[in-house]
Amino acid sequence: MAQDNFFMGWTMKKLNATVLNDIWFDVMLLTLVSTSMPLPLCPEHMLTPAIFSSGDLYHEAHVAQPHYKQCLVRGAGYRTGSCHLIQNFKYQEGRKLWTNIAIASRNLAQIIWIHVATERTETGGKTWTILQSTIEKKTMLNLVQAFSVSVKHLLRQEPGVYYDDLYPLISFLPRFASQQSGHLSKELLPLWEACEDPQYPWVESWGDRASSSEKENSEHGTQTHHPRRTKTFDPEAALADVDVHRPLGPARNPPKIGFFDCFSCNLCGKRPKSKLKGIRPLTDSNVPFEITIYLSSYISYLLGNAWILPAPASAYVTNLGLLQDALANLDRIASTPLPFAYQVHLRVSLWLYLLFLPFQVVGLLGWVTIPGTAFAAFLFLGFLEIGQEIENPFNYDLNDLNLDGFCLAIQRDLHEIAAHTNPNPAEFVFSAWNQPFAPTDRRSSEALVADATSDYSLPSSKVDQSSSTDGGSVSLQQMLVRNWREIEGRTRH
Repeated sequence: MAQDNFFMGWTMKKLNATVLNDIWFDVMLLTLVSTSMPLPLCPEHMLTPAIFSSGDLYHEAHVAQPHYKQCLVRGAGYRTGSCHLIQNFKYQEGRKLWTNIAIASRNLAQIIWIHVATERTETGGKTWTILQSTIEKKTMLNLVQAFSVSVKHLLRQEPGVYYDDLYPLISFLPRFASQQSGHLSKELLPLWEACEDPQYPWVESWGDRASSSEKENSEHGTQTHHPRRTKTFDPEAALADVDVHRPLGPARNPPKIGFFDCFSCNLCGKRPKSKLKGIRPLTDSNVPFEITIYLSSYISYLLGNAWILPAPASAYVTNLGLLQDALANLDRIASTPLPFAYQVHLRVSLWLYLLFLPFQVVGLLGWVTIPGTAFAAFLFLGFLEIGQEIENPFNYDLNDLNLDGFCLAIQRDLHEIAAHTNPNPAEFVFSAWNQPFAPTDRRSSEALVADATSDYSLPSSKVDQSSSTDGGSVSLQQMLVRNWREIEGRTRH
């Protein structure tokens, strides 16, 4: 349920999420203009404005009405219309697409965990153990989880895979087209080629060192745990501890909010926030797309070994297509701003109008021109900044979508699916806790099937003794009709 956080304590981050810190200097400047220029030109209106001294206030108000009406049409009409359009499209469409990612991720996880065979025998006669099959399926669930995390980093323009919440999920994926020594540095696969940093080069001995360290720890019954940052909320602590040849970036890296971010003096709008420091990759890597390729090759591998039936395999491909569709549409939303000429022309037009507004109304309003200009500037410049604030709903501001929360929710769902033991329905259907025919027949399923030699009959207090011997089907039908009638009566006011 959405909460109204307006009265739940103000912080510097909340202040930065408003438009007050972006327009205060503009409002003060326009107020200063209305104070220093128009009023000295009309000193006779300083004490008593004409609108207060005139006997016909109705006529005077209608004289001034066209000026404010033009301002409302130009400033509020265009920008508020575009604001609502952008908000309804980008926010709602972005939220809907993330919901699609969550649904498709859950569907893929259920297909992998439940419908992929656990007891396997390869064509050559090799038999898989239950442990091997479970490891494989849990690994693919980690890839499904990695998709949403990689989409989050892609939308925030954080390239690569070396992050605390992403690298442990995909560190096992192949790095090289050829595993032969001497070719490793030249044949990096696309997923890793764009992510490597020359400052931290990968060498062949690193993989051998990581493998030998893992083997040694396994023989001695110990595990390698890397020190983590001490904090109360650290969801990355639930991920695997893996060796890595370079430092990992944080899962969340919001720009630092300084004094000039909260009290900017930029007449051209919001000051750009500081970007993530680091070396930009020489090539681009679409990490989510690369993950979908591995997920697609996995279903091909299962079908080739007849370890999944065609129906769930078709559902698998459909949900994988939903992930790719959501990725493409999210990228479209993030990379499609309002046209630059539209933004510039609207801002310049509104600034010119606000600059000349005091000269238009000073003869009528007098000293009221000063607060009137300040209010008009606050109102219409605020609309402009709100429109700019919601241009990209995928960043770290409070006005943006909670991408981290979406990814953590998907992680919880996938681990809940993995906790499902996939029991035989006979183990829980015929239980003493199950009353399938309530409220008409409140006997448990265990009691109903206790006497296997007799057919079903209604309880003695409700049974129609004239029923013939028919295997109990008529009694079942009578019970279900009575069940329906009782539910209809109890659930309607």
